[in-house]
Amino acid sequence: MSKIIHTENISRIYKMGSEVINALRSVSIDIGKGEYVAFMGPSGSGKSTLMNIIGCLDTPSGGKYVLNGQDVGGMTDNELAEIRNKEIGFVFQTFNLLPRATALENVALPLIYAGYRKEEREEKALKSLESVGLSDRAGHKPNELSGGQRQRVAIARALVNQPSIILADEPTGNLDSKTSYDIMGLFQELHNQNNTIIMVTHEDDIAHFAHRIIRLMDGEVESDIVNKEVEKT
Repeated sequence: MSKIIHTENISRIYKMGSEVINALRSVSIDIGKGEYVAFMGPSGSGKSTLMNIIGCLDTPSGGKYVLNGQDVGGMTDNELAEIRNKEIGFVFQTFNLLPRATALENVALPLIYAGYRKEEREEKALKSLESVGLSDRAGHKPNELSGGQRQRVAIARALVNQPSIILADEPTGNLDSKTSYDIMGLFQELHNQNNTIIMVTHEDDIAHFAHRIIRLMDGEVESDIVNKEVEKT
């Protein structure tokens, strides 16, 4: 299995006035192509900081981060933005959809930055909506969709550029339990298609859909285990 993420002694320090916060301390992990990994930990454990660094939304204070063969350290803001658009599909707890845009327009958004023509954008966006079972809602705006449908639109947007990894930050945090399990079923389908998925969650039942669970505590990796229950299924 080829490595898609490699972190080596990653640290992240924040200075808030005279206070120094060590959000991450010497975190080293490898994630292979096609893996399905959950980051878990209580509030303040460093899981969101680690995901922000992996998603190139933040940069480490020390250590090395290699994404899909590219050393991210020292990249400019523009280079990081290009990496985010090309390599990473984001799924957020709050969906982050444009309220006045249709589902199709929301999904097509990353393709604008990638330089695709309008016809190509619409074709790719519709195909991505089809992959999450929402092609019949392409013309609907977010306020005309249920919470689960909005999250499916967000997942379609994350997939549209065929990224190297999908990063999901508390993807079921705003959903009821039945809809949460529906969305996790969709993530399982995406993983079965060899997509690499990294999910941040504080919910044990949601984390157990992943094939590997990395628990963080006080900015360090507390445990990194293969989920045997999923492997048997």
